[in-house]
Amino acid sequence: MHRLADAEGVEGARRLLDGLLGARAVWLLRVGREGSALELRRDEWELRVAGGALLLYCRGEAGVRAWRIAAWRVEGQTLLLEARGHTGGGRALLRLVPRALVASAREAVADARRAECRRLGALVSGFAGARLEQARLSAGARRGEPGRWARMLLRRGAGPRLAATAPAVPAGAEAAESFLSSALLWLSRLEEGRGRAEVGGLWLVAPPALAAALRERVPLLRASLQALISVYELHEGADALTPLRTPTLDELLNAPAPRLARTRPYAPSPLAEAVVARAPAEIDIVRARHGETLRYLGLPFARVRRLAGREHLWFGVGAGRTRTLFDEESAPDFFKLLAELSAHRRADAPDRRHALYRAAPEAWLESLLRHDVTRLDPGLRLAPLHAQFRASRAGAAGAAVRPVDLLALRRDGRLVVVELKVSEDAALALQGADYWRRVAAQQRAGHIARSRLFGDAEISEEPPLVYLAAPLLRFHRAFPALARCVSGEIEMYRIDLNEDWRAGVRVARLGRVV
Repeated sequence: MHRLADAEGVEGARRLLDGLLGARAVWLLRVGREGSALELRRDEWELRVAGGALLLYCRGEAGVRAWRIAAWRVEGQTLLLEARGHTGGGRALLRLVPRALVASAREAVADARRAECRRLGALVSGFAGARLEQARLSAGARRGEPGRWARMLLRRGAGPRLAATAPAVPAGAEAAESFLSSALLWLSRLEEGRGRAEVGGLWLVAPPALAAALRERVPLLRASLQALISVYELHEGADALTPLRTPTLDELLNAPAPRLARTRPYAPSPLAEAVVARAPAEIDIVRARHGETLRYLGLPFARVRRLAGREHLWFGVGAGRTRTLFDEESAPDFFKLLAELSAHRRADAPDRRHALYRAAPEAWLESLLRHDVTRLDPGLRLAPLHAQFRASRAGAAGAAVRPVDLLALRRDGRLVVVELKVSEDAALALQGADYWRRVAAQQRAGHIARSRLFGDAEISEEPPLVYLAAPLLRFHRAFPALARCVSGEIEMYRIDLNEDWRAGVRVARLGRVV
């Protein structure tokens, strides 16, 4: 980075950057790696020197934003600016990329995916001995972006059409719910939309890890859909598909399940307890493999580890941030972090755009329910309550398994799988069904009772319930359609929460998904 050290350097940088920015008609500005892109035309930005500092002003629909530039660097055709908000705030890395360069890269990606779609279409039609009528990509996540899935329509003679779908991008077991959700919605549109077509089957064509995961999801669907769906494994570089047998739901639930570790009494370390005492209503402790993680309303901010017979604390927020060892010198920084968390991570925070307010919202919601899960259902036991519960360590083809947000027990003995969302996710219903399957398999094997997850409480032999909870306006518009695809054997409930859940969780509406 070229740092701006004096007035002469600031003015020189202004002239140089003004020339670089002025050479392009349109730039895309992104704040950090995850921020949304802001389109800037020539009349929507201005560089100005004021008070010995270089300021960048950007005008958009949300008004004028200003940054104080501390350093700059050019990487290829990308301009990087190290900056902080003109009126204060933390440092940020601004990325300015020419719009034409972004459009060119996007089109190159689209061309590659369309070529893969054509290749898959030829492969599937040859294997099926059917005529390929159509091969196209699914819609992208955003307007103008290429989709991830290849969609193919084939026909054998005068019979009904065969629908087939496959990833046009590398995809592993972690994509199972999103791929299957997209396929089911496409099938629904084919059968019910304009230009309605009779579909005689739906082929799910996938690389080995994804195909193995799909075999475990298809039995969770209604029988009418299971009869239509076939799963095929496609190896890289292979010219043929391998059909995979889909097990029944009973076979899935009766398959050997890994044993759960027996729960043991746990006493927090004195150091962790001392930190919790500073804000007991907000800070909780999560046991980790090598110590403890401290979270402020769900946001991890410190870790306690025991080394050489002594407890040590490291602190810091953010996955990419270096943790700082707490000692006499760093103590003021630690207490400053606690003060910032107290000021910004609260329901009535003055700046709702602050990073500490916006970070880890689902973990925030989970932390509120860990304190009182009866806000979801008065029939639930307050404790024990298991957060981020792993019903198994590995899934299909050894893939890592996402943990269940909350595993609870009702007073009538029924296990309850709770999945939380604070943003739209089309795959929510299928995720809930898969978590149900994993917990139900552990229940049938007797591992939940033997591990004494719920102490001496009696656990019913009835299958678990599934609670899918999200703010009222954050259920995906496709949720009802996809929830109807799930087997009726899975008792699933939709729980609509209040939009201002940070101020206190309330159930606005509850109903069984049918």
